[in-house]
Amino acid sequence: MSEPIPFSTALRERSGAAHSGSEHSGFMADLLRGQGTREDYVALVVQHWYIYAALEAAAERMRRDPIAAPFISDRLTRLPALEADLEFLIGPDWRDRIEPLPSTRRYVERISQVGAVWAGGFVAHHYTRYLGDLSGGLHIGRIMKRQFGFETNGIGFYIFADIADPADFKNVYREQLDAALWDDVERERVIDEVLLAYRFNTELFEDLARARRAA
Repeated sequence: MSEPIPFSTALRERSGAAHSGSEHSGFMADLLRGQGTREDYVALVVQHWYIYAALEAAAERMRRDPIAAPFISDRLTRLPALEADLEFLIGPDWRDRIEPLPSTRRYVERISQVGAVWAGGFVAHHYTRYLGDLSGGLHIGRIMKRQFGFETNGIGFYIFADIADPADFKNVYREQLDAALWDDVERERVIDEVLLAYRFNTELFEDLARARRAA
């Protein structure tokens, strides 16, 4: 009898196509190929601020939840870095000069909704964002540094100074996914929410592309 597939493996396999489709969207592909502008990058950072403000507010609400708590680590916190990046990229009045795109509003509403009442849904969004940041996100940061001549200012979001070994951190995170006390029905719900999170990401990149064309 074969061993059951670990949940973290099933999650990665089931969401692989959605993940790939999101990260290879036209907007991100152009940015990573050097065909995007500094303004394109700033527009992405702006939308990230809204997303992580919602996600990290949800993390504060979920800290005492027995399912969600093991996944929450202050070493992952991105909001202060995003705010420092925006001050560098836009100026001290950056809060008065930004607004969320429609797709970002929908994304934030969903994070806030599940982050208030459903630990599995919160973990789905937490997993999608932070494990992505510790994987492809580190690569994106290096490309943006080279492309736009940044040092650390402007790409602080992609620098995890408190995580010495991202691969080890991700392995522990996957072990926590496997250990979560979810039955088969709940695991399917979590996978569906991860797929929804990737769809929100894809819609965000589509919105960013439209905004760029309209500028």
